[in-house]
Amino acid sequence: MFTKWWTADSSRRGRRIRHAAGLMALAFVVLTASGCSLLPKEEEEEALPVITPPTISKKPEYTVRSETLETSVSAVGSLKSQREESVYFTVDGLHIKEVNIKPGDKVAAGAVIATLDVEDLQKQLRQKRLEFRKQEVTMKETLRKKDEMDPIEFEEASIVFEEARSELSDLEAEIAKGVLTAPFSGSVLSVDANKGDAAEAYDPVAVIADTSNLVVAASFAKEDLEKVAVGMTATVDINAAGTFEGKVKVMPVPENDTDGTNGSGGSGTGGDGSGDPGSQDSLDKYLIVQLDKMPAGLNRGTPLSVKIVTQRKENAILIPISALRSIGSRTYVQVVEADGSKREVDVEVGQQTSTDVEILKGLEPGQKVVGS
Repeated sequence: MFTKWWTADSSRRGRRIRHAAGLMALAFVVLTASGCSLLPKEEEEEALPVITPPTISKKPEYTVRSETLETSVSAVGSLKSQREESVYFTVDGLHIKEVNIKPGDKVAAGAVIATLDVEDLQKQLRQKRLEFRKQEVTMKETLRKKDEMDPIEFEEASIVFEEARSELSDLEAEIAKGVLTAPFSGSVLSVDANKGDAAEAYDPVAVIADTSNLVVAASFAKEDLEKVAVGMTATVDINAAGTFEGKVKVMPVPENDTDGTNGSGGSGTGGDGSGDPGSQDSLDKYLIVQLDKMPAGLNRGTPLSVKIVTQRKENAILIPISALRSIGSRTYVQVVEADGSKREVDVEVGQQTSTDVEILKGLEPGQKVVGS
């Protein structure tokens, strides 16, 4: 019996031991698993960007060269007629009866451009002619009796007769002024009057241009004109026609020249809508270029540009302007030596363009200089 109790007791004790061991194992596993989360988390290493050290920019280097150097001035202009005139009536107080032209028309010399309403003057003329016929009869009778008349009386009769003749002639001339004709063959540039307008003496009715005789006219800046002289070579770029060579023929009349003379020799005037000749366009205001050969088929007003070479030098030693340095009165460049080192060299400069400068002394072609 004792043996049976011991056996049963041992069996229960073994089960408790195994149960406790299982609990301890489970606790160990839980603690192990939870222990990882309880420990402080290690900081991740920050990924730093790769820093590339800045490179010092290298200044440009230029080779000293030998070329033809040209200094020039340029301006824009257009083709103009050598003869342009405003046409106008020279009488006041009459109305324009007809205008027979329009801009762009071709007219021949003597063609009627416009007429005035001179009907009242023509009536006066008819009346004057009748009166004058009577005076002629009277004058013939006076001449027959001349030897019988007092000399003073005869002289007075002669004066009255001549006055009547003069009035008749003046009226005929006044009527003739009512017809405006073209002074030469050409093209109508503008028309500034309409049918029914009151005519004012010397107020332009139209502008006529001789488009068969065109010249190159350009407006240069005052400081550029000081560098130009008659005979200099000019290159003219005419829109849609090409580039042509020529020479400076006439310089413009200075603006302060108020003597009223026409310095271009028959240039004529162009109408600007005013009767004051001084306010009208004129070739006197432009530099005129004589082309070696005027291209055909061009029209007055065609735009163009003119380039005039004011100085030209063969085999000039040149460097870019950016390579030239100055401190006070000193002008110098940095020359690159064969071993890459640099040294300063004083230079003497000559002509200068918008991009290059001529070196008169201090450099030789083939050397290298440092730009800025």
